[in-house]
Amino acid sequence: MAGNYQEKGSKGYLFSIVLVAVLGGLLFGYDTAVISGAEKGLQAFFKGASGFSYTDFMHGFTCSSALIGCIIGSALSGLLATRLGRKKSLFIAGICFFISAWGSMNPEMYGLLPVGKPSMTLLVVFNLFRVLGGVGVGMASAICPMYIGEVAPSNIRGMLVSWNQFAIIFGQLVVYFVNFLILGHHANPVYDAAGAIANLTDAQWTIDSGWRYMFGSEMVPAALFAVLICLVPETPRYLVMTGADEKAMGVLSRINGYSKAKEIILDIKGTLSEKKEKLFSYGFMCIFIGIMLSVFQQTVGINAVLYYAPRIFQDMGMDNPMVQTVIMGVVNIAFTLLAVFTVEKWGRKPLLIWGSIGMAIGALGVALTFGKEGLSFVTMMSIMVYSASFMFSWGPICWVLIAEIFPNTIRGAAVAIAVAFQWIFNFIVSSTFVPMFNMHLVPGDDFGHWFTYGLYGLICVIAAVFVWKLVPETKGKTLEDMSRLWKSGKRA
Repeated sequence: MAGNYQEKGSKGYLFSIVLVAVLGGLLFGYDTAVISGAEKGLQAFFKGASGFSYTDFMHGFTCSSALIGCIIGSALSGLLATRLGRKKSLFIAGICFFISAWGSMNPEMYGLLPVGKPSMTLLVVFNLFRVLGGVGVGMASAICPMYIGEVAPSNIRGMLVSWNQFAIIFGQLVVYFVNFLILGHHANPVYDAAGAIANLTDAQWTIDSGWRYMFGSEMVPAALFAVLICLVPETPRYLVMTGADEKAMGVLSRINGYSKAKEIILDIKGTLSEKKEKLFSYGFMCIFIGIMLSVFQQTVGINAVLYYAPRIFQDMGMDNPMVQTVIMGVVNIAFTLLAVFTVEKWGRKPLLIWGSIGMAIGALGVALTFGKEGLSFVTMMSIMVYSASFMFSWGPICWVLIAEIFPNTIRGAAVAIAVAFQWIFNFIVSSTFVPMFNMHLVPGDDFGHWFTYGLYGLICVIAAVFVWKLVPETKGKTLEDMSRLWKSGKRA
């Protein structure tokens, strides 16, 4: 052994730096879900404007404006990850999260605009802060799994990257509870004997302040992430790419031990004879498969369920749709854990294929039973099957594959492109769900219901075939093996 390198690797050290990285995933989930609790109060606040009319279209854009930032952030992630490194890029993402949370809570910026008086200017400023938060989400969504994939040993890499998806789902569940605690009794109108709302003060508090506290609550995890990311190392593969071999060796020896670290660093250097290669150096299919994994992850329609779950359960006639939504959130976490603990045993492809089949069955069940009196329980169970099947398959495994399949020399740019497509199709699916769901051939029919979920079910079947025929199995392969796999042209 030479220098200060570690003879034996430390799993505790590895897990500690991965834990910091997955905080980025938690912020990803937190930021994307916070709007679900805040949007009603926000809508009521801006509807009180006197200088302009806050339309439903404006509200829809306001609720989804963060997705614009997600597209920008994911597109920039490759350039930033390559130029600044993975660690510094994640720090920038943390700062974006913090500023967005602060600005969304106080779009008046402490008196620069009239406090508590909705206006078009205030709406624009609010949306700009939400877009900035989306930039942080887009960067974190691409770079967090990249960071974990580049520090993790190949035999547990899939499991560790899967924890990022668990953190996303856990972040969504956390913000549901935070929103509930912030609103407390303010969220529930109390009616007097005449049927009028008795707690008008509480209702007004929700409109004036409730949504502000929801957005502002994100400052706590954002600040924690920005501080902790400064304490973790840069990834060994990026260090080798920038000529910092000694630092890379130090990190690898702490994770894997000195002997294994020497093997890994030689393997890395063997695939980095050129620091930069053209995007299509490993063929069109390499990039195409990465992009289509992202496209299918969104077009199977999961965000149409996650974003609109309370509305869907309400339309099904459920007395308390938020209870059903929380139950679904707990189920989602349980099945995400299933993927975490089986991805290294069962492999990536089987989980994706079986998950696609489960989603297709769930979507078909919703299509055939939605709106039919007496079958609401079957509809609810179908939605649970649909959501749970996504959580042990396309949810975590897509991120695992995107972090794994691209060769070292193009990973930054390729991951950025794949994740940008993910956010683009997230926006497309989210914005088309309500119009499709409400389509009618004749007034009052359920055409939109079965068409929407029938379409999602068909896409799930196509996704299963795509994975079976085209996607390479990456279980047990090193990141350097992927360079050789794509050069050979054999996806096996």
